[in-house]
Amino acid sequence: MDLTYVREHPHLLRTFLTHQRIRETPVDGGSICRASRLTFDDGESLFTKEWPSGPAPEGFFHAEASGLRWLASTETVAVPEVLVEMPDLLGLAWVEHGEPTVQAAAHFGQSLAALHRSGAHAFGAPWAGFHGSAPMDNTLSSDPWHEWYSQRRLLPYLRLSVDRGALGQAEARRVDRVVSALDSGWDEPPARLHGDLWPGNLLWGADRQCWLVDPAAHGGHRETDLGYLRLWGGAPHLDRIIAAYQEVWPLAEGWQERVPVHQLSMYLLHTALFGEAFASGVRGTLAACPG
Repeated sequence: MDLTYVREHPHLLRTFLTHQRIRETPVDGGSICRASRLTFDDGESLFTKEWPSGPAPEGFFHAEASGLRWLASTETVAVPEVLVEMPDLLGLAWVEHGEPTVQAAAHFGQSLAALHRSGAHAFGAPWAGFHGSAPMDNTLSSDPWHEWYSQRRLLPYLRLSVDRGALGQAEARRVDRVVSALDSGWDEPPARLHGDLWPGNLLWGADRQCWLVDPAAHGGHRETDLGYLRLWGGAPHLDRIIAAYQEVWPLAEGWQERVPVHQLSMYLLHTALFGEAFASGVRGTLAACPG
């Protein structure tokens, strides 16, 4: 049994796991899925993610696989190859972990700018969206970005957060003011986004590349990816990433002041998913937003 055979017969992976001698080692795969490293007779490895119990939400792994392929099709950024896609399992080429370096950060910044610049046909994506385990409305839209972002990325997660008691009416009114302050001056054509580009979804490889994992890929505003890179301590060598990005595709004036508006969607998502523990992050971000 080797990885070449798995490539040719991906639908048989579960049978292989049951009847073949494949070494399966648990690894860190985030807070949602059960993740493993499968090692084959030829020494090659496969990274697998499985829904922990019961059926996975419809389209969950298809969304991730589609996003990875969509990003890879630009030949700009490093993303793991999708080798196996099933309704309740995803198998990706194994990437050996390394350390972040200044050189890898600079290359990543340039590659990310090229990815964004490759563009998208519309805001959203052709596949159902998920941000972590939360559904994400990916309905394709030609609306201006500020309208799309308000209606598809801010207000839905605000409503969920209020409904579960994680946020109150004071925060809801403040988000409404932020939405009202967004106008056409914020708009850009749709860029091709990773969509969940917080530092934990950067895999610094032994090959000295920065690999992108766990995407929520869609057409959006490029500053959203860049805003997420600053979250929760920020990506390693972030200043070098941004400087290299600017060499390829300079950002519009005032982009740093707009960062909190882009980060707000992530904080609202987290209060919707995890509750009041993230409410202080919402409040702090709102304090830095216009409106």
